[in-house]
Amino acid sequence: MQENRRLKRKVRNSYIISTVSISLVLFLLGSVSYLIVSALDVTDRMKKNISVYVNLEDITPDEQGVIRTRLLNQEAVSDVIFISKDQAAEEFRTEAGDFVEFLGYNPLPDAFEVKLSAAGPDAEKMREFEREVSSWYGVNEVDYQRGVLEKIGPNINTFNMVLLFFGGALLVISLILLNNTIRVSIYSKRYIISTMKLVGATRGFIIRPFAGSAVMQGIWSALIATAMFAGMLYGIHRGLPEISFSGADAQAVYIVAGMFLAGIIISLFFTIFAVNKFVRLPTGAVNYY
Repeated sequence: MQENRRLKRKVRNSYIISTVSISLVLFLLGSVSYLIVSALDVTDRMKKNISVYVNLEDITPDEQGVIRTRLLNQEAVSDVIFISKDQAAEEFRTEAGDFVEFLGYNPLPDAFEVKLSAAGPDAEKMREFEREVSSWYGVNEVDYQRGVLEKIGPNINTFNMVLLFFGGALLVISLILLNNTIRVSIYSKRYIISTMKLVGATRGFIIRPFAGSAVMQGIWSALIATAMFAGMLYGIHRGLPEISFSGADAQAVYIVAGMFLAGIIISLFFTIFAVNKFVRLPTGAVNYY
């Protein structure tokens, strides 16, 4: 009786340990995915906030309309806003004083403020865009924040590569440890497997209850990982309220769904793999494994 209680306690403890291990792996996957999505979202928003100013020569409104249409036809452009020289002078006057009265004339040109799309161009494509637009009739100059645009892509790519490498290394280590943990959990049930083999149970019949238990374990692990993931999001938004991760938050549902799917797959795969080892093991060798 005492031996049975000890065996049940051992099985229960190994099940809890393996469940917690899977939860930590899923939390790692979810966190790395969220950070990568956040980085990509920040990149897109930064590109959207970069304005490209196309300064115009002294041309007619019809010619300005032609340039506006050509700009809207560019793949990297999401919107084009016309800024007249008088409007530009008014905006400049509120920041630096009335320079028109001092100079006696308005030196500012008419211009188009060009907003980039979410899939905005990289620095090289932006230089090509600048060369093309500058060659159009009626365009005097193309001006934008070149330094910012040139640094966005490389910095984000470097961050994502470091994050992927770090997350990948931790994931491999976690999966190796998880494989051993689940194998130990199945090892505690080796006598059950051996008894089922002795009474003539087929491999599928033996694996079926373990597979069902593995699916439930994956679901429980995903629930625990989701609670940890939600706590991380709450901490980020509470500790860094000035930073918006709206794009990543919109993808959080898909990340959680992926955690549930990964939890079931990981638990099921390693459980079936471990059970198969004991099913293939000769009955007399179970005590020496």
